[in-house]
Amino acid sequence: MVRPPFSENRSMTILNNAKTGGYAVPGMCCYNIESIIATVKAAEAANSPAMVLLFPWAIQYAGDALVKAAAEAAHSAKVPVSLHLDHCQTPELVRRAADIEDGFDSIMCDMSHYEKEENLALTKELVAYCHERGIAAEAEPGRIEGGEDGVAETADLEGLLTTPEEAEEFVATGIDMLAPAFGNVHGEYGPRGIQLEYDRLQAINEKVGDRVRLVLHGADPFDLDIFRKCMAGGVTKVNINKGMNNHYARVQEEMHGKPLTSVIEAGTDAMQAAIEKYMHWLGSAGKA
Repeated sequence: MVRPPFSENRSMTILNNAKTGGYAVPGMCCYNIESIIATVKAAEAANSPAMVLLFPWAIQYAGDALVKAAAEAAHSAKVPVSLHLDHCQTPELVRRAADIEDGFDSIMCDMSHYEKEENLALTKELVAYCHERGIAAEAEPGRIEGGEDGVAETADLEGLLTTPEEAEEFVATGIDMLAPAFGNVHGEYGPRGIQLEYDRLQAINEKVGDRVRLVLHGADPFDLDIFRKCMAGGVTKVNINKGMNNHYARVQEEMHGKPLTSVIEAGTDAMQAAIEKYMHWLGSAGKA
């Protein structure tokens, strides 16, 4: 399906509606066709908007094949579903992804492993490249601590919390989505547990939330109360990884030795159920 002009960008239409409606939309981190199908089925069953998220690994592993399959599934859904590339960490790969015809609706130009000035310069350049192709762009001021499967290993880099002033600097690059670091962590939270600075999130939202949509990373272990607090701080997109994919892994273990088609279908069903739970928690169910 042909990518619409930027004024009708699928990702931003979904998130702008969420902002207006006071809810958030799940961005499901998908590694295979089963998780993509589960996301679309959940969106249709819950009458909810959704975003399918791929990592650069999908391109490195399968070229354009998984991207095009995901785009077909998302864009032919009966409800609004967009395709997003998360944590794209080199300028070359951002351009490579943006050039896939009628593929991604949005791309995270994640240059957070560079020092701030280079991060800003590269982000501005890549945002323009994406916008020229009708693609929305996300960036990460500061640096969210930790690593994630399918993302270049940055867990050894120190986490840097986002300030409202830094958020303003990144908005000036032209981004459409901003992923603030306010105590959230990729992967495991470790012995210290979850310690989010909601005041920091609120200050960032007051500074730039009228111009960009805020994105929550590192949300897998969060409960309903935490999600509500983050949404009150302006979050409209919530990235979910293990909260979906662990269900697929569980089914594979439980059904070891069973016919492969039945394992695939049961794994898809388990992921779909998990996604629908998030849609109800985030308030997007019934909003398509």
